[in-house]
Parts: sequence; structure tokens; C-alpha cells
Amino acid sequence: MTYDSSLISKNALVVEHLSKYFIGVEDNSRIKTISELENEIIAARGTIQNSMNLLKIAGAITLKPRGHLGTFLISKDLSLLLRYANISFIVGVMPLPYSKLYEGLSTGLLHTMENKLNIPVNMAYMRGASRRIEMMLNGRYDFAILSKFAALDYLQHNDDIEIITEFEPGSFLNKHVVMFNTPDKQVIEDGMRVGIDYDSIDQAALTLEVSKPLNVKLIEVSYNQLVEKLLNNEIDAAIWNDDELSRKTPSITTRDLELDNNYNTIAVIVIDKNRQDLKRLLITLINIDEVQLIQHQVVNNEIIPSY
Repeated sequence: MTYDSSLISKNALVVEHLSKYFIGVEDNSRIKTISELENEIIAARGTIQNSMNLLKIAGAITLKPRGHLGTFLISKDLSLLLRYANISFIVGVMPLPYSKLYEGLSTGLLHTMENKLNIPVNMAYMRGASRRIEMMLNGRYDFAILSKFAALDYLQHNDDIEIITEFEPGSFLNKHVVMFNTPDKQVIEDGMRVGIDYDSIDQAALTLEVSKPLNVKLIEVSYNQLVEKLLNNEIDAAIWNDDELSRKTPSITTRDLELDNNYNTIAVIVIDKNRQDLKRLLITLINIDEVQLIQHQVVNNEIIPSY
């Protein structure tokens, strides 16, 4: 997101705050009272009332008082609210598009988010769910693509992100496998050197799970070097996304990873949970069925990926 440096007056900042608030409010929902907004924005009551009147006169919002029930947002002009909120573009971050599934997901998201609101949408690519979450929370990106497994694992220890969209099973990857550096190995055994990348929530958590009952040596390895380390006999086993594995490495054998659920295969979109304006905007822009259709078309080579 970018912010216009000309918005320096108190009134303009209050208008910006209110616009973001109204983006996150559903139509026909009760809005906060002036007193509630006064405490939230830390602005004078008159300034808040004047700013709200500006949005009403501009046609950005339509409000209706309903007595003791409060005041309700009847409708809003999202494009106007975005302008007053000074939101000029959106940037997401997802894994590097090294597989057809990722190419299709990126293509589908960018296509469906090209919209009549004229908000440019860009996608950045970064390995490691932990790094994607960190950069998003630091404000560099507006949303992040993770597996549902990674998102839920993160939420077990933190409460600063929110899952706002979930795609179908198989939208993030087909399956994880355990790779071995020799054909005669089928299971992880005591004494093995097992590669682990702590930046990858999925890979690290799954590695710790399968290694938990065993006496193995965990070797910290960057995810994109796991295959190389196996081929060089620097590690004995590692968990890997099967979509990435080249069939031209006959010396590496694999076994499907048996899991209790398919959360590792499901793509989700997460945001900073404090960004409710962004939540409503993204839900408005993203058509899940259309994204998944385009992803299937890319995977089946029916259309060329564009991202």
C-alpha cells in the first residue's frame, strides 16, 4: 500500500481512518458510535463528525439512524472509500512459482483481482512461510499465501494474523514426500541425518513430527538445497514438496508422507488481523471459484501462466 504524503492535516488523517473503517464494515451493519470512534482515532468529536459528513456528501457512504439500535451503513462506494483511504495498490507475497500449481495460483489471483476499482495488484515471491508472514506484518506486503497447515501451526503460538480465504485441497501442493539418498531406504531410522529448514513452517513442523520418536541428527539446510545435500550424501533424508522433485534424480527415492489431514495441500490467504479494511477489500476482489478454475487451466496446459 502507498500513502499520499499530502495527507498531513488532522482532518485528512481522520477521513483516511474513517474510510478504512468503512471499507471493513458490511452493508446493513451497525457502525460504531462517535464516542467509540473518538476513543479509537484520538480526535475531537467535531473533527470526526465533519469527516463523516464529508464522506456522506461525497457519496462514499450512506448511513441511516435507527433510534436506540444505532446508526447503520446502508451502502458504500468502495472506489471512493479507497481514494479517501489513500489505498493505491495491493501487494501480496507467495512461494516462488516453481510448480504449475503455484504458477496457476498466482495467475488466477492476479487475473481475478484485476478489477473495476482500478487498484493495481502485484505479487512478490519468497521462500519460507515464516519470512512471508514476517514481511507482511512489517508492512512490506498486504497479504501472504501459505498452506493451511503453516497458517494453523503459526496461529498455535501467535494471534497476529487471520486466515481470510481458503482454497480447495491440492491448491497449494499435491503432497509431501520423504526423500532418501539411497534406493534401499524406505523409512527414517535412528542415526540418520535429516535436513530441516526452520524458515519453512510446513517442512520444519513435518520433519519434527516424523523424527520425534527417533534418535536422528537434524541438519539445518535451506529448503532449495535439500536435494543437493542428499545427492552429495551430506544428509540421509528430508521432507520435500513432491511437485518440485525432478524425475531425473533416480538416486533419490521417495515415500509418501502419511498425515492426519490434507491441510498441507490447501492454499490460504492471511493478513494482519488488525487490517479489517483489507480483509473486506480482498474478500470483495477475490473470486475463489475463478481462481481455482484458472489454476486448473494452467496445470492442464490449457492457458499460459501470466504473473
